[in-house]
Amino acid sequence: MRLTEFWRRLEQAFGAGYARSIAADQAFSDLGGRTIDEAIAQGIGTATIWRAVVAAYPDRVPSQLH
Repeated sequence: MRLTEFWRRLEQAFGAGYARSIAADQAFSDLGGRTIDEAIAQGIGTATIWRAVVAAYPDRVPSQLH
């Protein structure tokens, strides 16, 4: 998944402001305790990061975005 698609999905699920807050502040266990921003900076693929978001927020992410 391209980075632009990742951000589009995250913003669609959480809203632009909250998506950026989650990316900077929320540590995900499926990412080894990294935030989204840290995971991207460390070269973890966006598909892997997206799966971690979906796992952490199964009721928040619409099924069409899975």
